[in-house]
Amino acid sequence: MSDVMWTRGVEWLAAAATDPRLCKREWDQGDGIALLEAGRYWDVLSVPDRLGLLTLDLLWQASRPVPGPTLVDTAAHRVGFFLPPDPGTRWIGAGLRRAGRGSWVAVPPPYRAARYLEWLVPPDGTGMLHAPATLELALRQANGTLAVLTPMCGR
Repeated sequence: MSDVMWTRGVEWLAAAATDPRLCKREWDQGDGIALLEAGRYWDVLSVPDRLGLLTLDLLWQASRPVPGPTLVDTAAHRVGFFLPPDPGTRWIGAGLRRAGRGSWVAVPPPYRAARYLEWLVPPDGTGMLHAPATLELALRQANGTLAVLTPMCGR
């Protein structure tokens, strides 16, 4: 990713903060993590890491556009997909959590990991997010694959 994309990604992500300058300072001088409010520019769908990593792999195909911003939390074993805010959408499934208006999400800067948070697909500053219908289809496919694989792996 070029320096221009990093800069645009930082500005785009920090715009979700109540004070974007303080947010950027926290990324650079604090512990590297800022709490950003969901629901205005984006929502986050958080899923168990095995499901999320397989879903991202399905989304990352040459025939499709580059996936939207995707964050992994290695301590909580979760993957977060950034998608357009939509208070009317209900995501139903075991282990699915949606952070929308009124929720806060801990995020590192787009240019580096911080503690247990790391961007698998950092924001590029264009505002591109995961398309909900495409994400849902990939989640269903990944869930079906895991349902077959789990009994064979003994988990």
